[in-house]
Amino acid sequence: MSKLADYSTCEISDALIKLGTPHGGYVLDINLISTLPSDTAVCGPAYTVQMVLASDQSAPKLSAHFVDTAPASSVIVINAPPKLKNAVWGGLMTAGAQARSAVGVIISGRCRDIGEHASLNFPVFSRGHSTLGQSPFTRPSAIDVPVVIQAEDDFPSVTVHPDDWMIGDKDGVVCVPRDLEWKVVELAAKGREVDAKCMTDIQAGKGVQASFKAHRGKL
Repeated sequence: MSKLADYSTCEISDALIKLGTPHGGYVLDINLISTLPSDTAVCGPAYTVQMVLASDQSAPKLSAHFVDTAPASSVIVINAPPKLKNAVWGGLMTAGAQARSAVGVIISGRCRDIGEHASLNFPVFSRGHSTLGQSPFTRPSAIDVPVVIQAEDDFPSVTVHPDDWMIGDKDGVVCVPRDLEWKVVELAAKGREVDAKCMTDIQAGKGVQASFKAHRGKL
């Protein structure tokens, strides 16, 4: 388990911004869907899945179901074609992922069977949910490849490489490249210390501006 698991997605994004990552690792508009406790969080290496339209006959086809090849302790990251209304993940897939000891799924797309994920206590993060299943709309085409997760506006896209660190909590989802892991941990720890000092001063009535100036070094 990475030390990144000790920090919130907000703390990690702040660290990535300091390191010059323009999007702060934030994977836009993907949130916790399964009705789990508010402190639910996941952290693990990405196992990526690229979905395509079912009508796309030129894209490769998988020889096995992608859930059946998910590594233990991984976070399954599914990238579906944008703006589709069907789900690409359901309760049976959650059961299969748990049997493989995956720790969660992050979906650029929709899921369904929300109650089943909750009853199985499995974290599911997605853009939304649907009553429609995967077939006949989409299909998996590739695993363990870089996936480019795009927002539906001008916010920068995030490229998730296999084994990048994926962290999700009630604030959202972030991706940390492997080569930045320890730099992010170091900066997140410093950021937490600074914010704790600010909180103490603000609660003591010293004011937000004065507290920021004293500890963050800016107004």
